[in-house]
Amino acid sequence: MATFFVDVFGDRRVLREWFNQLVLYSMTVTLSDHYLDFFTLGQAVLRMLADTYHVRITDDEIDRWRVALRSMPAHPDVVDGLTELRANGFRLVTLTNSPHRAGTPTPLENAGLAELFERQFSVDSCGAFKPDPVVYRYACRELGVSPADCMMVAAHVWDLLGARNVGLGSALISRPGNPPIDGLPRPDIVVNDLRELARHLRRDRE
Repeated sequence: MATFFVDVFGDRRVLREWFNQLVLYSMTVTLSDHYLDFFTLGQAVLRMLADTYHVRITDDEIDRWRVALRSMPAHPDVVDGLTELRANGFRLVTLTNSPHRAGTPTPLENAGLAELFERQFSVDSCGAFKPDPVVYRYACRELGVSPADCMMVAAHVWDLLGARNVGLGSALISRPGNPPIDGLPRPDIVVNDLRELARHLRRDRE
């Protein structure tokens, strides 16, 4: 994704600005009951930033953005960490803001990770974005489990706050630029990557 924003805007920092605006508007449309899917909203925010920066975005560039959004590679630790978690008996599912479209591979499928998960859930089924409590309760209900028996693993504190509010455990993968935030409830676990999380949870079981 960074390459796209450098090519179009001339500054990779616009990627983070786009994502922050996307999260802001995803929460806004949820609170105001004006839901539209993540990719549609993401494109609208992209065009808003283009207008702000006086950048012209062509249809070809929008197509390139869509492809980039659906084909982001996994971090190097992800396969090993997920494999170890599965080997230690943890059920793995995803809960994403991205919609699932029949006949279109999901980002996890494009990244070669889908087989490591039992199921892939999308907030599109709820008509609300994370961190609305309804989406976490939806995933628990579909799995037939109590929130107290689940843990949300994410790289963003706002996502974990939503899960914590419903009663799930929380683990923050503290990627660069996404540390814990002072003054807010601290995640139950804070680790640098998924390998470290797998080791931590394995020790807790021993």
